[in-house]
Amino acid sequence: MGLEEKLPNGIVLTSVEKLVNWTRKASMFPATFGLACCAIEMMTTGAPRYDLGRFGMEVFRASPRQADLMIVAGRVTQKMAPVLRQIYDQMPEPKWVLAMGVCASSGGMFNNYAVVQGVDHVVPVDMYLPGCPPRPEMLIDAILKLHAKVMDDPINAVRAKEFEGQRTDLVASSVRYGKDRTQPIGRPGAEPGVDVGVKW
Repeated sequence: MGLEEKLPNGIVLTSVEKLVNWTRKASMFPATFGLACCAIEMMTTGAPRYDLGRFGMEVFRASPRQADLMIVAGRVTQKMAPVLRQIYDQMPEPKWVLAMGVCASSGGMFNNYAVVQGVDHVVPVDMYLPGCPPRPEMLIDAILKLHAKVMDDPINAVRAKEFEGQRTDLVASSVRYGKDRTQPIGRPGAEPGVDVGVKW
């Protein structure tokens, strides 16, 4: 009974905000900022087996002026922090930061004066990815969650005030797409959550 039923086929109805956020989400270019062992997993994510090209992110930009997503992969030393900040400042708006691995998120096992205890002391972080090092599947999951966050971003201050606190729930993929253990498995009449007739 809506307007979409009165219009001919082929006409798409959406808001400008949704269209802008969709284009931002679908054209994210990550900057190459691999600092330690997490960078190997980040490179694997871009390889054919995991294929970040499905999300339009296969090209890691070497120039910060062409990138809008900084994946900080590995530990950040005090000597590297000013360089990290300079590269972040050279990236065009809007831009996002993903802290990959426990070292980038909180300093990890390097609790000393030489390593920054969390990259959020240097740049604002939009998404934290735990693990030492996190698997490529985990990085893809974090990127998909960042896509969901980008789709919720208001494009001006009035919309930001209007929709404050209304965000998409970022549910882990293992929960969203995992097996439902409340349903009976096996023969009819089995108790919910109990594997019947399955040998592990």
